[in-house]
Amino acid sequence: MRRHWHKKPLLVRQAVAMDKPFVSRPELFALAASDAVESRLIVRRGRDWSLRHGPLPRRSLPPLSQGHWSLLVQGLDLHLDSARQMLERFRFVPDARLDDVMVSYATDGGGVGPHFDSYDVFLLQIHGTRSWRIGRLPNPELQQGVPLKILTNFEPEQEWLLEPGDMLYLPPRWAHDGIAEGECMTCSIGFRSAGQQELARELLQRALDADEAEGEDRIYRDPRQPATAEPGRIPPELQAFALDGLRRWLHEQGGFEVALGEVLSEPKPGVWFDAGVPLTEGRGVRLDRRTRMLHDRGHVYINGESFRAGGRDATLMRRLADRRELGGREAAALSADARALLQQWSLAGWLHEQAETGGSR
Repeated sequence: MRRHWHKKPLLVRQAVAMDKPFVSRPELFALAASDAVESRLIVRRGRDWSLRHGPLPRRSLPPLSQGHWSLLVQGLDLHLDSARQMLERFRFVPDARLDDVMVSYATDGGGVGPHFDSYDVFLLQIHGTRSWRIGRLPNPELQQGVPLKILTNFEPEQEWLLEPGDMLYLPPRWAHDGIAEGECMTCSIGFRSAGQQELARELLQRALDADEAEGEDRIYRDPRQPATAEPGRIPPELQAFALDGLRRWLHEQGGFEVALGEVLSEPKPGVWFDAGVPLTEGRGVRLDRRTRMLHDRGHVYINGESFRAGGRDATLMRRLADRRELGGREAAALSADARALLQQWSLAGWLHEQAETGGSR
């Protein structure tokens, strides 16, 4: 993190032992066929490219003997425990920045063309081999008339062949081009890079939604407004009234930090949870693979909701967010109110009971 994160690329040979991929080709194809999973099919024919969005049933995919096509399946960590376990390896980066696990299947010559991402990415080879060319690109130029953001002025500076277990880290805006050499699968661990304006819009939208839920709005009044010779000028009192409204909302939410924590812990659109079952007394708990749980100095956040935490409860709840599990003794050490919260989260499907062999730290 100190030497490379957001600074320069890093190639790590045999970063992860890869005896076999954590998702098989049939499993990946089955996920791509589901309307609950985001997938894309990219086919290259010379300089022409085609892009098709899922769901993509098997019959819609080209034959395996045809080269130059790729299937990209997004958010595998939401659907496979094995993919969630892979994501766990990258939690040396804060969860608020982690995005998802994507797997790209490609036939010989397949790829998505030279491009760059606006976020950090780890590219882990999990099956077959893929060649990667990378380079800095201060002034990107894009090919016109294609459905992908393909660079026309890409000049590679370095090139490697990655085998299963090898991994390449790239900071934002480093151009790269990966080409399959035979059938291959590559795992991409991406990160959230929310823009400042995007976060501000989400926070303001929550303020608007909260106002609608509360009902009657405060009305601006100006009984001391004198006659004016500048009717086009916005009254400073109205500006102060509007700013005070935003400050009041932040205060009612518990402060800016709370509003931000709720936004950052919100699950992705389209994520849903199966109803759960009551917890057994004395058993540990583990978060569902789709659950996002964060914390700060005064609150814990789970799937877009905030809860004030203090004392021993705060210590254990933060531990649950950091480790994504609590042993039986730890869960039993929570207060009655905190244990009641765990029951609610279990019934909502946000967390589950550990197996009897689970730890009781």
